[in-house]
Amino acid sequence: MEIVYWLLVIILIIIAFVGLVYPIIPSVLFLAGAFILYGLLFSFEPLNWLFWLVQSLFLLLLFIADHLANIIGVRKFDGSKAGMWGSTIGILVGPFIIPVFGILIGPFLGAVIGELIMNRTKFTLAIKIGIGSVVGFISSVAVKGIIQIIMVAYFLFLIFK
Repeated sequence: MEIVYWLLVIILIIIAFVGLVYPIIPSVLFLAGAFILYGLLFSFEPLNWLFWLVQSLFLLLLFIADHLANIIGVRKFDGSKAGMWGSTIGILVGPFIIPVFGILIGPFLGAVIGELIMNRTKFTLAIKIGIGSVVGFISSVAVKGIIQIIMVAYFLFLIFK
């Protein structure tokens, strides 16, 4: 049974990393779920209060990084709230409409369309803002990926020390 338990924990961790590129998947919840599932199936003993404090801070950092990357990406390229909302909607909808490339095309088109419709922005500026939203998304994925790797490494360190 121990192998099955480990497989369940590993599957949750893998889903958390898939959630980096498919934002509809709540990575944070799957990662926290993996830690909690480990505790329930094996033992909470190696997962002391410091572990939960550090992981909680990292979870908070993941939420902040996700939100800030989109804002900074769009704002740095002179975008408005319409561009940010369009980008966010595009990130969520894009992968379903265009399966492989929708994760990049979605936020780009969302930001461009949001800026064009709501602010009547010039087309060239809207394209620039769309590029900013993609840069923000890619930056967000990179930062969140590093944070999640650190979280999993800390978890594994405590389990196997």
